Amino acid sequence: MKNWESHIKHFGSYLKLERSLSENSIQAYVRDVEKLAQFVELKYSGISPLAISSKHLQAFVQFINELGMSAFSQARILSGVKSFYKYLLFEEIIDKDPTSLLEGPKLGRKLPDTLDYDEIVKLFDAIDLSTPEGGRNRAMLEILYSSGLRVSELVDLKMGNVYFDVGFLRVIGKGNKERLVPVGKDALKFLKIYLEEIRVHVPIQKGSESNVFLNRRGKKLTRVMIFMIIKELASRIGLHKTISPHTFRHSFATHLIEGGADLRAVQEMLGHESITTTEIYTHLDRDYLRQVIQDFHPRS
Repeated sequence: MKNWESHIKHFGSYLKLERSLSENSIQAYVRDVEKLAQFVELKYSGISPLAISSKHLQAFVQFINELGMSAFSQARILSGVKSFYKYLLFEEIIDKDPTSLLEGPKLGRKLPDTLDYDEIVKLFDAIDLSTPEGGRNRAMLEILYSSGLRVSELVDLKMGNVYFDVGFLRVIGKGNKERLVPVGKDALKFLKIYLEEIRVHVPIQKGSESNVFLNRRGKKLTRVMIFMIIKELASRIGLHKTISPHTFRHSFATHLIEGGADLRAVQEMLGHESITTTEIYTHLDRDYLRQVIQDFHPRS
């Protein structure tokens, strides 16, 4: 990373002196290049920014797409990276621009919609907290947005896997892999209300005793039910985006990364496979993950 840090620092100075950009704009450009540096450190054992090829950059494009970032956010990051290499070319530090043919990912499908923070708040505010279902739904959606869970992980969340004292959930993800995910204070507050004031009055069906979220008949909620709850809320506030439970996961990742969170931390919380070429992947410290949520998540 040392090699990167020096070039990124000089890039920041160039933006300030040569292009007279505002401090906010400079910081945004620098963060974009730092994301590429983090990715390279993880996947390519930290090769120099001067040795980057279009192959490395396409892998980076694919990676930020898989994190679930919005098309706008991806374009912003790529713009920052292109500016960095134009600077290196301008200063004659490199003689060929590896970003010249760089394009966004060709997915063959529409990128998923993400919600901005105001839209998330409007959805939450549209929930009727005077009903038991409303209290449950608020807790569910707060958890989805605050921890980036998949909908299957939410419906399978167990009572014994919620650690209020340390602010973590133990999640069983794809391939039966476990991970610990930090969860924000708001989400824990609404979850506590649901468990102590609503769930205790539900006649629980056999086989669903350990599930956190139940329907009014005391059975585990289905994925379709959560999908319908979200659709109904979107309709209530007149939201014209195609959204689903997964939208909250994409928004979680996008808002954290746009706020400046470390790519590795976000990847860890989402439960994505390691992006290192070898399987030597050190899991990030839990205190650090909790700090990332506190520092960069809008709901904290």
